Amino acid sequence: MLSKTELRKRYKTLRTQFTSEARDSMSMSIANHALQLPIWQYAYYHIFLPIEKQKEVDTGYLLSILHGRDKEVVIPKSDFSTLALTSILLTENTHIQENEFGIPEPIDGLTVPENAIDVVFVPLLAFDKQGNRIGYGKGFYDRFLSECRKDVVKVGLSFFDAEEHIEVSKEDVPLNFCVTPDKTYNF
Repeated sequence: MLSKTELRKRYKTLRTQFTSEARDSMSMSIANHALQLPIWQYAYYHIFLPIEKQKEVDTGYLLSILHGRDKEVVIPKSDFSTLALTSILLTENTHIQENEFGIPEPIDGLTVPENAIDVVFVPLLAFDKQGNRIGYGKGFYDRFLSECRKDVVKVGLSFFDAEEHIEVSKEDVPLNFCVTPDKTYNF
């Protein structure tokens, strides 16, 4: 079994090999597969905006679906001094700006409490067949998810299929689903 560090390096390298066209096509497939999930009856959806330099899943397709269904959408704002995420309501007046780490974030806006959020689309580098995930290593999402309601639905988005097993820490919060371009995992 590869360590978390080795898996991070491996999947970051694999992502760099995608053309923009391939990334767009896979991101659209992920959004189409997500339509099959039993998650569309809820009101509040937390979704990350992709870090371009990390070649993350383009969540724009999912955002279009959420807006088309008149859902309340919240996006994260990172605080690197506390390693905490704040959820900001996305409106037509929300101004987005990249922070020093290349993360697109709202400059300001209405904060939505964690207990109001029903579904969280979670960024990741790798995941396993048990629903464990590996992010960038700062623990932002594990801390954030532990603050959410116990019944919040956690949906990972990945360009790649599941690893057999990955290292797990006691702070790690497992996913309920993970959507790839080719299939959906249900944990």
